[in-house]
Amino acid sequence: VAAAQPSTDWHLKENAREHHTSKFSSNELIVRRGQAFTITFKGTEKPKQNFIFVAETGPKPSKAAKTLATFEVSSTASTDSWGAVLQSSSSNSVSISISSPHNAAIGRYKLSVQSTAGGSSSTANLGTFVLLFNPWASGDDVFLPSKAECDEYVLEEFGIIFAGNKNHISSFGWNFGQFQGDILDICLSIMDRSLYYRQDPATDVSHRNDPKYLGRVLSAMVNANDDQGVVLGNWSGTYEGGKNPTSWTGSGEILQSWKKSGFKPVRYGQCWVFAAVLTTVLRCLGIPTRTITNFSSAHDADGNLRVDEFYDASGNHLEKGADSIWNFHVWNESWFKRSDLGPSYSGWQILDATPQEESGGIYQCGPASRNAIKEGEVDLEYDCPFVFAEVNADCMYWNYDAATGKKTLIFSKSTEIGASISTKAVGRDDRVDVTRDYKYEEGSRTERDIFKKARKKLGLEDKFDPTAPTPKEIEQKPDIAGKFKVAGSLEVGKDLNLLLVLANLQSDAKTVHVNMTAWSTLYTRRPIREIWKDSISVTLSPKEEKQFPIKIKYNDYQQQLTTDKTIQVTAICHVEDGIQVLVQRNIALDNPAIDVQVLGEAKVNKEVDVEVVFTNPIATEVMNCVLQVEGSDLLTGILELRIPPLKANEKSSTKFKLIPSEAGTKHLLVNFSCDKFADIKTFKTVNVIN
Repeated sequence: VAAAQPSTDWHLKENAREHHTSKFSSNELIVRRGQAFTITFKGTEKPKQNFIFVAETGPKPSKAAKTLATFEVSSTASTDSWGAVLQSSSSNSVSISISSPHNAAIGRYKLSVQSTAGGSSSTANLGTFVLLFNPWASGDDVFLPSKAECDEYVLEEFGIIFAGNKNHISSFGWNFGQFQGDILDICLSIMDRSLYYRQDPATDVSHRNDPKYLGRVLSAMVNANDDQGVVLGNWSGTYEGGKNPTSWTGSGEILQSWKKSGFKPVRYGQCWVFAAVLTTVLRCLGIPTRTITNFSSAHDADGNLRVDEFYDASGNHLEKGADSIWNFHVWNESWFKRSDLGPSYSGWQILDATPQEESGGIYQCGPASRNAIKEGEVDLEYDCPFVFAEVNADCMYWNYDAATGKKTLIFSKSTEIGASISTKAVGRDDRVDVTRDYKYEEGSRTERDIFKKARKKLGLEDKFDPTAPTPKEIEQKPDIAGKFKVAGSLEVGKDLNLLLVLANLQSDAKTVHVNMTAWSTLYTRRPIREIWKDSISVTLSPKEEKQFPIKIKYNDYQQQLTTDKTIQVTAICHVEDGIQVLVQRNIALDNPAIDVQVLGEAKVNKEVDVEVVFTNPIATEVMNCVLQVEGSDLLTGILELRIPPLKANEKSSTKFKLIPSEAGTKHLLVNFSCDKFADIKTFKTVNVIN
């Protein structure tokens, strides 16, 4: 018999406060597993009757799969199973404290109650609630003991992503926005659109209690490969039919677009976009997560822990072979236990949603235990060899002659890859270097031993590698040394001044023919357009060092520059009767500055003015100026303002209003673009008071 529908009071405010879910803006109850929540329902006659509660999730709830639980009211709650404890009752209402186990599957649940009185029973549907991971609960796989870290890695909606290159680290803000609008619903629908769910929905839902399973599934779903996931990658340098990856300032717009389009992949992303969106999704679901930037990151496509780069005799970097070294690469770390590997491999786990190589037939990567990477345990699940190579591969630089097909080793380096591995500090807008958590000191004996151990585990040291350099090639010593030095500022809009420094290491004179090139590149070091080339012949006296100034004018590089603002300068030095020497430098240019001021005090629900000032630093007019602004709890969605063209050296001031919706430390993200400068980014901390 169906009873009259009882009205349920979900105690949204109190439960949210207890469960650290107050930041969600939802009319639905959102709670964390392994912790009790209180509900009151009216319209049941005799509270003395026997209640049996039913909590169920997924398309085919079952007790065996732990996606269906039935439980009676008892006097005490347990953290091992679902339970209900009577709090209070009156003539027509009952307050019950309901608790879920620490290892319950997360997702949307339906809650109903069966009551029996006088031999007849009836079932009433109480409504739905969403259950999330609980990093505050010691029994949860994602338990994180530090409250400050829970605040940063679960509750913080603002992040800083590091970019540039290892000689010149830059950073930009990102609005994760995991608590805004319907982001939680979108995250739940991401899980329901994965290949795993499509193949076997009931089994997939039953695995949603496990952060390692969900981390892997979501690393596949954030990229569009295989499964029509959220973001479509594009590393071509041209981004027609979509947005340039450098133009995004937050995940919200991306996730909303994916949903609005009927779940068509959003165009376009590159590594930091995949990592930032995955951060949003995992923080939203309650898994502590952060973004990590690895500088000089190896993409070892053939799994030999070695990356090969090829240059021709003129010094052009050739796109040959599948290996590459990226100026930087961004991935994620999520915090959870590894019950499959044992306690020493618990803690931070690497997940990577950027589609680089297939794993298990689809583009997914991780979770790889960070401790396993540091110790060279590359035989442990999941994808440890690929991640180990990203931070440890050896580099080989080759000269390639297209006419003969012959390649000659110029030099090899084992200390190039995996530098200044960076993440945002907890509770501060600073960079923290976590390189030591990934590997022992570069060049130390332990680090080399671990590298050998990894090679051995991968079966590389017993196998003859026909593409590897011979010991004789590796031992060759060059007669000269060279480097590029930067002289002056590295700013878009200014001439680029460099010095090529060449030193003769020998005690007899050397004649050197130098071919130099400069190419605009993507941050993956993919060459896009030639900017400049030159050649010189020099004689160096014994032990002499000489400097050769190089000037690349702004007018010469302006049209060629990519929106990544990166240039690779190469000099290939042909020493008479000696071996070739390669000198290269990757240069990341900075955009001019943009200034943001909050005019007055920021108060909840009160208007406050913000002024953005930009001065055109170049001698020509800039056009198509657009200002884009976003910030969780400061404004809804994205504000886009068109700005009139600016003449040479002209200053523009743009004002707009914010109405903050919540007190606390908030971040305003600003992105300014025009025809000569792409995506000048900055952020401003706004302290909002009640």
